[in-house]
Amino acid sequence: MKTIAVFGGGIGGLAASYYLCKSPQVTKVDDLGLGGEILPVTYSHVASKNRYLYVNRQLHRMPSGISGLLRTVPPFSHPLLLSVALEILVKKGKEDDESVHSFVSRRLGKELADIAVDSLCRGVFAGDCRKLSVRSCFPVLHNAEKSRGSLTLGMLLGSGPSSVVPPGPLAQRSMKESWAQWSLSRGLESLPESITEHLQQTGKVELHRDAAVEHISPSASGWKRRESIAARLRVNIKRDGRITVEDGVISADHIISALPAKALSSVLPSSCQPLIQLLHDIATVTVAVVNLEYEGSILPVTGFGHLLPSSEDPGLLGVVYDSVPFPQHNRSNGQTTRLTVMMGGAWFQEVFGAPEAVTDERLLARATEAVQHHLGVTTAPSWSRVNLHRDCIPQYYQGHFRRVESMRSFIKENNLSLSLIGSSYDGVAVNDVIYSGRTAAEELLGTRL
Repeated sequence: MKTIAVFGGGIGGLAASYYLCKSPQVTKVDDLGLGGEILPVTYSHVASKNRYLYVNRQLHRMPSGISGLLRTVPPFSHPLLLSVALEILVKKGKEDDESVHSFVSRRLGKELADIAVDSLCRGVFAGDCRKLSVRSCFPVLHNAEKSRGSLTLGMLLGSGPSSVVPPGPLAQRSMKESWAQWSLSRGLESLPESITEHLQQTGKVELHRDAAVEHISPSASGWKRRESIAARLRVNIKRDGRITVEDGVISADHIISALPAKALSSVLPSSCQPLIQLLHDIATVTVAVVNLEYEGSILPVTGFGHLLPSSEDPGLLGVVYDSVPFPQHNRSNGQTTRLTVMMGGAWFQEVFGAPEAVTDERLLARATEAVQHHLGVTTAPSWSRVNLHRDCIPQYYQGHFRRVESMRSFIKENNLSLSLIGSSYDGVAVNDVIYSGRTAAEELLGTRL
């Protein structure tokens, strides 16, 4: 049997490792024992129904339901239903890809693109909708136009086949109970921790912590990889036989890389130069995340949170009202309000300068100032935490799908035993990353798990 090395200890690499070890005969989904820790938030919850935009220095609740679509709701100048109705008459685009802003402007109007879609792209990708690819970032919209000639018709009639994973017990429960979002009682960090513990218990895995990939090179039987010490979890999967480690060199028949594209590009051999360049060309953005806790109930509104279009404040992406959907994470002794402020993204350098030169104090001050101006909070937070996530979200610019196709074509044409998974290629959401790890494992095992 083959030896498979998995690079990257994030959720993508862990998911691939989990599915490589999983028996095809096992149908139970809750292997990790986390079913009892799930904190579901349904679509009827106030955090699901109330989402806000901060425009013209005011909070505006996003329109929802039929009544919200039928009337003019600020910050929009006309009912959104009018844009939807007229969209059916718009001709199909001729390009194979275009920016999200261009696509929405053409089909639904510039106002919706400038305000709602601009804000959405900042909240999801921390990116600029004028550069992001609609085909790669919102494939459902792209496919709806291509297959039905209209977003409205595509949503109503369906826009073609899609790969569907058979729902397990938890997925069936989520559909039955109408979950809109979920967390875990100990926080989402318990998911990768539980996967790691599960892998260790299988006896099929060697976990190499603090072992970064320094260089990989092809050999007659597969790959050789030299490691250096760094803060990274690396997972080696042994199917039958052992992975040998001599002088820092590990041999493997196949590599699943969940590393960021640029990180992988820096360790590939020179013979992979076309692939190296394609990987290097995938841009990333830096996001500052500031967690704040305030004594008492300080929110003027209740809901999931609010986003800002780039025209309002390029440095501020949005604020999440964590205490509303998940009060279970609040301190037990007395009422508190927890918020998460997201800043920077595609505008980080423009607003804050070089990431290495920005202080935590400056980011904290900027976050508390935003909470004061947006939500009218005059008191200081009782607790705070600042995290600067450098190069954390890949940016799927126009033509991203062609770059990814070229990468996988190069791998296939050169018979490289390499699988590309993770947020650099087929989706930045946690679900997308987990699915890419599962798909890679299934392809190697030749079975549908």
